Amino acid sequence: MAEVTDKTLKALEERIHKLAFNMEKMRLAEYVQLLESPLKLVWINFIGGVARGLGIGVGFAVLGAFVVYILKSLVTVPVIGNFVAQIIEIVQIRLGTY
Repeated sequence: MAEVTDKTLKALEERIHKLAFNMEKMRLAEYVQLLESPLKLVWINFIGGVARGLGIGVGFAVLGAFVVYILKSLVTVPVIGNFVAQIIEIVQIRLGTY
């Protein structure tokens, strides 16, 4: 019966070491410390939000420029060019700038 207890203790010790290793790998202590400091958490989230907003703005500008470039090149094709010209004319009439 003592052998079963020793095997069980060794298996339990191995599992505890694996659990401790995985907790270190997850940086759980740093996460708990961050949760205990609300001001630091707000600051990190603010900086992350600003970075995401900047990324969205730059990405939209690049994508918009690409679309405008493609539309400009399509204007030279007669059928598509007339279609794009009609769309632009409709938009200008609706905005009252025509």
